[in-house]
Amino acid sequence: MSGEGKVVCVTGASGYIASWLVKLLLQRGYTVKASVRDPNNPKKTEHLLSLDGARERLHLFKANLLDEGGFDAVVDGCRGVFHTASPVFSSTLATDPQAQLIDPAVKGTLNVLRSCAKTPSVKRVILTSSIASVSFNGKPLTPDVVVDETWFSDPAFCEELKLWYMLSKTLAEEAAWKFAKENGIDLVTLNPGLVIGPLLQPTLNFSIELVLDHITGAQTFPTGVYRFVDVRDVAIAHILAFEVPSASGRYILVGDVMHIYEALKIVQKHYPALRLPEKWESGKPHQVSKEKAKGLGVNFIPLEVSLRDTIESLKDMGFLNI
Repeated sequence: MSGEGKVVCVTGASGYIASWLVKLLLQRGYTVKASVRDPNNPKKTEHLLSLDGARERLHLFKANLLDEGGFDAVVDGCRGVFHTASPVFSSTLATDPQAQLIDPAVKGTLNVLRSCAKTPSVKRVILTSSIASVSFNGKPLTPDVVVDETWFSDPAFCEELKLWYMLSKTLAEEAAWKFAKENGIDLVTLNPGLVIGPLLQPTLNFSIELVLDHITGAQTFPTGVYRFVDVRDVAIAHILAFEVPSASGRYILVGDVMHIYEALKIVQKHYPALRLPEKWESGKPHQVSKEKAKGLGVNFIPLEVSLRDTIESLKDMGFLNI
């Protein structure tokens, strides 16, 4: 489907997933209205402004998640709105989880949806949620378990274990579904796992920093079963969720579920200098359903390709010498 003549909005456009989304939207011919916190910060905008088609069809707007009505101008005239903006960092680093994670996630999502509700041109809203709002509910994740879109994280469970990031994504998605239902908004949510793959932005984001730490740092791993997905697949899934008329509900985006040690063994095949950890706790992977995502048209990039492309990207940008 060509995006020629169609205007869409991407919030948090300088982020890891959003940067790829903007790139692919421009490639498809869309005009993109993109919100960033600081349009004058070259680290946040240069990589976007240098994309093919950006000069003609990319328009940057300053917007803050917590400013009431702050997204009115950004979504005005747009057919589709991709809300990717949300704070992402480790729950253990949060000194004030309510202010740092929960308020920006929940209030920011509602602010964007309020702007969409009063904009007649908006036909569908795509929310970047997370696996964090799916599987953190205390259910055992044994090898016979299949996690699918009917699963929801339990806010009380997240709060009890101080899983603040998971709580923020769970509450934001809950609030989004409630608002969409009450206000007649056609909402689709995407729930990716640990997002890897090449970077477009010049700075490290949380998921890539986590991968880098595993490659360069800790030699003893706890039970580290990860649900991997390539950033390019996530970006394409966003576009399909907007373009495919029958798209609805939630879509989990996970290509592979694997213990980090097994993933590092794949990396070591291509980079023999990599030191594998001396100790690790075994953790048997559970399963995550791909059915709904594949039905949307997502063809997951093989994990080996994603890992290699991640490493090469980190090397090219000077973050890794291996």
